[in-house]
Amino acid sequence: MPAALPAPDANALQHSARLSALIGEEIGQSGGSIPFSRFMERCLYAPGLGYYSAGSTKFGAAGDFVTAPELGPLFAACVAEAVAPVLRQLGPDAEFVEIGGGSGAFAETALKRLLQLDAMPARYAILEPSADLRERQRERLARQLTPLVFDCIEWLDTPPATAWNGVLFANEVIDALPTPRFVLRDGEVFEECVAIDADGGFARVDRPADALLAAAVRHVERDLQRSFADDYRSELLPQLPYWVQAVIGGLRDGAMLFVDYGYPRGEFYLPERDAGTLRAFYRQHVHNDAYRWPGLQDLTASVDFTALAEAGTGAGFELAGYCSQASFLLGNGLAQRLQEVQARGDEALSLKFANEAKKLTLPTEMGERFQAMGFVRGVEFGAAFLEGDLTWRL
Repeated sequence: MPAALPAPDANALQHSARLSALIGEEIGQSGGSIPFSRFMERCLYAPGLGYYSAGSTKFGAAGDFVTAPELGPLFAACVAEAVAPVLRQLGPDAEFVEIGGGSGAFAETALKRLLQLDAMPARYAILEPSADLRERQRERLARQLTPLVFDCIEWLDTPPATAWNGVLFANEVIDALPTPRFVLRDGEVFEECVAIDADGGFARVDRPADALLAAAVRHVERDLQRSFADDYRSELLPQLPYWVQAVIGGLRDGAMLFVDYGYPRGEFYLPERDAGTLRAFYRQHVHNDAYRWPGLQDLTASVDFTALAEAGTGAGFELAGYCSQASFLLGNGLAQRLQEVQARGDEALSLKFANEAKKLTLPTEMGERFQAMGFVRGVEFGAAFLEGDLTWRL
C-alpha cells in the first residue's frame, strides 16, 4: 500500500470489516474462491455496504475522485449541445436517460442548457442504483431547478422497459462494471479469482476460465492477430453486449452517448500492459491494491472502446463517432461557452472557467485519457463528432 494513503477512521474500518466478512462468507460457501468480477461487484454494490451503495462522499474534492461534471458546467453544457439536435428530431415526446447521476451536477446543467436550446425532453430519467445518491440528486435538483423543469425528472430502479425514443447517456459508468480478469497459463485461459489467505485476508488465485470468458479472450486474440503471452493478465467484459441491450430497454429511435477513460483494443492490450488496467481510487489517490478496504474505495478498469463499438452496433445501432473528450467538447461549443463567460467582464469567473476547460481538454489532464463514443438509430447527431475522428483506430 502506498504510504501516502490516508488511514480511514474507526467507523469506516468497521464498515469495511463488515463487507469483508460478507465477502469472506460467500467465498467459503462457493468452494474457496469467487471470480474477481463477483468480488468487485460486492465491493461496489453490496446493499448498504458497497462503495456505491453506502453513504460516503464519492464525487468532488471532498470525495475519492472528480468527474467531469463536478469540475463545473462546461462538460454538461457541451453534451447538451451535442444531443439537442437528436432530441429535436425526435419531437416533443423524446426522453433522456442518464445512467448513474453522480451528485446531480450533470443533470442540473444539462437540463438548463437543453431548455435554452429549445430541446427539453418530455422526461429526464436517472437510472441510479444507490438510494443515498438518489436522495442527494433529488435535493440538489429540487433546489437548483424551477418546479416546471424539476417535474420532468424521474428516478428509475431498472432500465425503461416500455418503448421509448430519445438519448441514453453514461459518463464514467462502463469503467465501474464488475469486470472479469483473465491470465494465460501454458497458452490456456484462466480466470482471476479471490480466495482467503492464511492470515484471513483476500488473495488472488487463478482458476480455469469458463467457456464464455475463454471464447471472449480468443475473439480478442483473433482481432489483434496475435496470441497473448503466458502470464499476460488483463480485463475483459464478455457481458458488455448484454449490458448494452439491458440498459437501453425499449429504446427504438435515438442515440447513445458514452464518455469514459480507455483505449481502442490495440492499445488496451499492448504487450507491455501485461498487468491490466485495474486500479483503486481513494481520497484523490490512485493505487493498485484492489483488496485494501473493501467498500471504502472505488475499483475501476479502463474501457475497451472497440468492444463498446461491437456492443453498440450489435444492438442494432450505427456507430456515429469516436473521438477524444477534448475533441468532443471543442466540437460542441466549448469555445463559445468560454467566450460567453469572458463577455460578462468578470475576471475571476473567466479564470475559473478557463481552468475548468484546461482540466477537461489538456492531454495531461482529462482531454486524451477520456473518450466519447456515440451511436444512432433513426436520427443523426449532427456536428457532434466532426472534430478529431478516431474511428480508424478501432
